[in-house]
Amino acid sequence: MRARLEDVARLANVHPATVSRALNERTRNLVSQETLDRVRKAAEELNYLPNSVARSLASARSYSIGVIIGDLAVPLFAQMLRGIDDIASAAGYSTLIVDTNNDREREITHLRNLEARRVDGLIVTTSTVGDPDGSSRFTKVAPVVNLLRASELASEPEVISNDDLGMHQIIDHLVELGHSRIGLIAGPPMVSTAKARVRGYRAALLDHNVPVDEDLVVAVDHIDAAQGRKAAGHLIETTDCTAIVGFNDLVTFGVLKELRERNIDCPRGISVVGYSDVPTADLVYPPLTTVAVDHYAMGAEAARMLLRVLDEPEHRSAPSVQFPARLVIRESTGPRNIGSRPPIAARHPSESPGPD
Repeated sequence: MRARLEDVARLANVHPATVSRALNERTRNLVSQETLDRVRKAAEELNYLPNSVARSLASARSYSIGVIIGDLAVPLFAQMLRGIDDIASAAGYSTLIVDTNNDREREITHLRNLEARRVDGLIVTTSTVGDPDGSSRFTKVAPVVNLLRASELASEPEVISNDDLGMHQIIDHLVELGHSRIGLIAGPPMVSTAKARVRGYRAALLDHNVPVDEDLVVAVDHIDAAQGRKAAGHLIETTDCTAIVGFNDLVTFGVLKELRERNIDCPRGISVVGYSDVPTADLVYPPLTTVAVDHYAMGAEAARMLLRVLDEPEHRSAPSVQFPARLVIRESTGPRNIGSRPPIAARHPSESPGPD
């Protein structure tokens, strides 16, 4: 027979309400450590599992949250999702993850399904620059916390990274190494982080009295390695860049592959910098200099923020939380080496970047 909350209370010699508080992450601080240990031990002995259906009926909640991801193929989302789920599950919530593939119609379909499942809140990573709806289509479904990508029109809480600081650190590092012809492979123009990183790139160059050459800025349509290869090829063939900065590590892996295909040494020929410091960034060759952001902590903070919003609606308009960025210097960047690059030359028509 399945153990009940009352059974746990009897074995732990406490009131049932104390058991409820002890087993809820958001209220267990109201219980002494000695009592908490007794309740946990009793629950483990009885193999007690909370009755989620009864809890939902009593509270008019589904105890589930929706997480809307733009593209699960982007590596950084794995750590973010782990952070979200660790906090949500500890509080008794299930996490429903949907991947929109950055497609508006697919996003709307997923949003309707989440609404049908009566999710209590949403963590959204797909806010874009110039979105006519802002966050309104999400807030009609449930309270929202925006994660990673800021929404220009939204007043909802946001968890973002300091992309201006990250780009400044990159440019500071490259200029110190003697580089002034620094190419940037920017993200898709509608993505808010892409806009922030281009802004940081331009501001940092001007801080070093380096003119901004728009020919050195190329935007990708999609966030993948193949797009990074294509953009890198364009920069190599049409500019005299001695360093290339990628929108994120996935795009930058494509840059490294394109350099290998062209027999251009990295970093002696062209220095390369990524952004995000995904777990494989130090495993590629050469190990990638990149900007590290704690994506697990960002996901965990977004989940905590959403739980606060659900319990205390006055937090719904809380200010954004901005996580710091930190440059991690590895072997893909080095001093500008005059004469080490082959002259600019067009690729033979039969050659193609191809898929990564």
